[in-house]
Amino acid sequence: MSELASHDLIPGFAAPLHRALTEPILLAGAPRAVAILNGTLAAAIGLGLRLWIAGLALWAIGHAAAVWAAKRDPAFVEVVLAPRALPATSWRVRSRC
Repeated sequence: MSELASHDLIPGFAAPLHRALTEPILLAGAPRAVAILNGTLAAAIGLGLRLWIAGLALWAIGHAAAVWAAKRDPAFVEVVLAPRALPATSWRVRSRC
């Protein structure tokens, strides 16, 4: 029992883990998917609708918000999308009165 209490590694049960496998993928400080979606939407407005200033403003505000959220919680995208995986009726109780 005293052998298990020590903090030594058990031979054969330890593996090195590269830091890139545990850190989120960021693109200019924002999560990669959010940055691509934000850039695509801003480009569609700026180029497609020819609203250059609106497209640049949307990109700057959206990217700044994504960077701010990523600094607070790098996994904020997964946290925001997690409720979508739950069934629609899981949060309410149905009563048969």
